Amino acid sequence: MKMPTPGAMLFSAKCFAASMLALYVSLAAGLPRPFWAMMTAYIVASPFSGAVRSKALFRVCGTLIGSTATILMVPRMANAPELLSLALACWVGLCLYISLLDRTPRSYIFMLAGYTAGLIGFPAVSDPGSIFDTGLARVEEITIGILSATVVHSLVFPQGVGPVLLGRLDRAIADAQRWAADTLTPTRDRGQAAHTRLALAGEISELRVMSTHLPFDTSQLRWTAGMVHGLHDRLTVMVPLLLAVEDRLNALREVDPASLAPWRGVLDEIAAWVQAGRDADPARAAQLRAQLAQLRPELKADASWSEILRVNLVQRLDTLVETCEDGLELRGNVGAVLAGGAPGQTPYRPHVTPTVLHRDHGMALRSALAAAVTILICCAFWIATAWPSGAAAPMMAGVLCCFFATQDNPVPFIKSFTKWTIISMPVAAAYILLVLPAVHSYEMLVLTIAPVFLIAGAFMPNPATGGSALAFIIGVAGSLSLQDTGTLDIPSFLNSMLAQLFGYLAAAVMTGLIRTVGSDWMAQRMLRRARREVAQMAQSAQSAQGSARVSLPHFAARMVDRIGLMMPRLAVVHPTPEARAKEIDGLRELRVGIHIAQLCELQPALERAGVTLRPLMRKLEDYFGGGAHGQAPAELLARLDGTLRGVCAA
Repeated sequence: MKMPTPGAMLFSAKCFAASMLALYVSLAAGLPRPFWAMMTAYIVASPFSGAVRSKALFRVCGTLIGSTATILMVPRMANAPELLSLALACWVGLCLYISLLDRTPRSYIFMLAGYTAGLIGFPAVSDPGSIFDTGLARVEEITIGILSATVVHSLVFPQGVGPVLLGRLDRAIADAQRWAADTLTPTRDRGQAAHTRLALAGEISELRVMSTHLPFDTSQLRWTAGMVHGLHDRLTVMVPLLLAVEDRLNALREVDPASLAPWRGVLDEIAAWVQAGRDADPARAAQLRAQLAQLRPELKADASWSEILRVNLVQRLDTLVETCEDGLELRGNVGAVLAGGAPGQTPYRPHVTPTVLHRDHGMALRSALAAAVTILICCAFWIATAWPSGAAAPMMAGVLCCFFATQDNPVPFIKSFTKWTIISMPVAAAYILLVLPAVHSYEMLVLTIAPVFLIAGAFMPNPATGGSALAFIIGVAGSLSLQDTGTLDIPSFLNSMLAQLFGYLAAAVMTGLIRTVGSDWMAQRMLRRARREVAQMAQSAQSAQGSARVSLPHFAARMVDRIGLMMPRLAVVHPTPEARAKEIDGLRELRVGIHIAQLCELQPALERAGVTLRPLMRKLEDYFGGGAHGQAPAELLARLDGTLRGVCAA
């Protein structure tokens, strides 16, 4: 295990300072469970101040919603513990389902609203009369922890998410530039191009989600959130655009390689201009587009396949140059703002919001069902055995089901969390049973708990050890927050710990039975969902009004997002980049959806010219709706050729 870096130790010191500030305020206010505030300060902690701020806002909102729901449910079902347990389980499942459909940090609101209700509501099943006081106290304690973390991480050596986000965005832009050069220059390594495109798709998805923290950041980059989103949109469009250019160049090299001889110079110039990045001359874009216009052949009624390909290639390359030009201008404006200047005027393009990204209602429902069933099993055992500390079982089962619901197989993560919770139990027992009873001042309390939390917190920023460190800290701080440290004895402590472990065990077993899926299965599921969406687009294109048509930027964003989600899953099934690239090549046909969106925009003009698209869309709907396996049927290819001839004639 690597030793923590100075930056990690500084982060640990900030987390500890925030937790001690929260603990002090809670003690001064006389709140019943001051360690809730301390634990909250660690849960919302992040190396980036912008992420802490956004998580703070989302956590406060989620806590208020969850507390309100609990206060409304418990008094109405106080005389029926079974019914109350069912209501709380359904609430947790519903909130988890909603949170999984929003794949941004905003989903934290709904997830927290779910398990906050469990944390407050299950202990109140046996004592419903105190629910309002308990709910109010939890809201106050959690809010104090959130505000303390926000203040400390924002004022003490704040680390903005902006510089890190901009650095990753620049690397993604460089990947797109290399991919463009690989596509336009045939002498380059094709295997490296495949690896670059896969890395780029995953990076774009991560950056889009990461940028939701940007408006909360402490760096100047927060004023450029719109421009950063614009850069994401350009990168998103470039993925299918470069794939289309590559397809057309490969087809021309196969059917008519001599026709590309006049193109060699302009392709090399475009590749050099794109690879120049921010050093590229913006005025050169207009010259390149003019050169492309000169190479565009005239589209006649009897145009050959080579001529049709070259007409389309001119259009794709023109769009590629325009997209790169817009991206250069946006990146220059971002740099100007960071330098203290004013941004220039940027051409307007619709921003793709994260709400259009891939959603899986089926898996969200399975996750919600697993959480609800696990909670009900724990509640049934608790009520049937009249276990005094049994409320901790459904509480912690619900928390773990929510924490790891985004994983294909949450069981290993639940096991790791359980392992580090068990490791934390002797430490928590030593504090609760031996140390805290002898502590009589706040200063002595800080000194006694500092070694454990400072050492464990130093491992939180490292992705390899962060989960284990947070589980250990939550294990210690959670034990302090769940117990009355002034009156606790050994049997009560052991009872509470056993209830927590029972909840963890139930979460692992039920999640394994209901929720666990394989990486390859999930990748194929995403591919099937994308094909069904293409079929739905073709179906909507046949309607007279064309309602429910998907916009081109939205579909492109969703397609790239799916590729990004499939990347880590295919890495498990196919260890080598070449094997993953071959698997992703199956997604090329999904670009038909982008072409359908473009045809929908042209449909009125084409119909006025006597070209009808409905027969072609019907064939596409049948093909993709049936799974789109293997070679396209002859009827579809014939209809495609006929429509293409009709367009040429028009």
